[in-house]
Parts: sequence; C-alpha cells; structure tokens
Amino acid sequence: MQERGVEYDRLDERDLALWLQANGLGKEYDLIWCRAISHSQAAYALSIFNGWGIRTVNSCQVVNVCGDKVLTSMALIQHNVPTPRTVVALSVEAALQVIQEMGYPVVLKPAVGSWGRLLSKVNDRETAEAVLNHKATLGGPAHNVFYIQEYVDKPSRDIRTLVVGEEVVYAMYRRSAHWITNTARGGEALPCPLSRKIRELSSAAAQAVGGGILAVDLMETADGRLLVNEVNHTPEFHGAATAVDVDIAGKMADYVLQQM
Repeated sequence: MQERGVEYDRLDERDLALWLQANGLGKEYDLIWCRAISHSQAAYALSIFNGWGIRTVNSCQVVNVCGDKVLTSMALIQHNVPTPRTVVALSVEAALQVIQEMGYPVVLKPAVGSWGRLLSKVNDRETAEAVLNHKATLGGPAHNVFYIQEYVDKPSRDIRTLVVGEEVVYAMYRRSAHWITNTARGGEALPCPLSRKIRELSSAAAQAVGGGILAVDLMETADGRLLVNEVNHTPEFHGAATAVDVDIAGKMADYVLQQM
C-alpha cells in the first residue's frame, strides 16, 4: 500500500472494541482489508463492518463459508466442484456406522480449524472409537459434530493455489513425508505448473464460496483426478514466497484497490 501511495490505517484486532450502536469506528473508511488469522475474530468483525455498510475484503459471507468446513463442502458440492466424499455425523454411533460404510482409512477434521491442527487419520475401528469418544468428551460442543472425509492417497503432496478476484495467481506443491502436507506443519513449498485444469478448478472453487482473495487446496488422486479439499479465506504466503516468482502482496493490494 505504501508503494502505491495509498493512505491507510492498520487496525489491530487486539485493540478493537466495537460498539454496535455507534455504527462506526470513529473514522470513515472506504474499505477494510481483513488479514486477521483468527476465524472467529474475522467473522464477527466483518459481520459488524458489513452491517455498518463498510465494504470489506473478504466479505463476512465468504469468511463464514470458508471458515467452516461443512459450509465449504456444501458450497463446492452445490457448484459441482469435485471434492472428497464427505459425511457429517451428529453422534458417535452415527459416525462409527458411516465410517464402516465408507471404509478405512478416513480423515476426521474439526469443522472449524486451520494449519492442519486436530486432524486424525483413522485406520481401524478401535482408533475410530477412541478418537470419536475423546472428541465427544473433551472437545466441547463444536466437536460433537463429526466431519468425516475419505482418505485420499495423494503422492506425498498437495497443491495450493491463490485466487485473487478472477485471476489464479500461482500454484505450488506442498510436499511432506507426513500425510498432512501443510507448510504450517513442516511441508516444503515447491513450484507447480499452473495447468488449465488447476486454473479451472481453482476459479470454480473460489466462485463457489463467493470470490475474493482466496487460497484453494487441491489433491491429486491415484487415478489422476484433481479434488478441491478446502478454501482458505485469509491466505498466508510465507511458503509461496520462496517457491513462486510472483509479487503476491502486490497482486493482493491491487485487487483491494480495485474494490474501493
């Protein structure tokens, strides 16, 4: 923003106290660009800002959908974007039954979460019982909704793309010997050719959740298909900055300015 000569303020969410009846921040803003990592903080703040009539990137609707894996999966399915088979079960007993039908291994994920945390690859019935009962007992109300996905035996990597508006800016591999390939969990960022299929799927996924500045995670199946796994509403790019030759921050800033 400084390089583009744009006047801006940095609002630290730790300092924000939003008086709902006040309908403002004490200063007029043309647009607020949210880079908050916390989903709950971002979702509530953007809901308030949008309610006050302040435009934001991304919108509160997009953040709400992307921040909840159930809503993300539903949006992808409704827009015919290929995604892993997914089931939502509302009790331990129902989860165990559907896992048996789906076939081991499966992946259990919290509906709300990021950075590859609290994921479980479940290989057998005993493990499923242990993980599900631990979640039900210790995880709080949100963990009593069981988000269950088929395990995709990807080739020790997945693909992360960045979509900014209508442009797919880059693709990169995230490679790891572990089945969780997030760079936040030690995955290595490597260049990935930006093929037509990757562009098309990334664009379709971004539009399915409402568009904006979004990261799309894709997985390659053993038979050569591409599946969209998740869509991230606040893309970080420390890994991508080492793997791709793109001015990522500049692309984002230009898009934000176009929305003003």
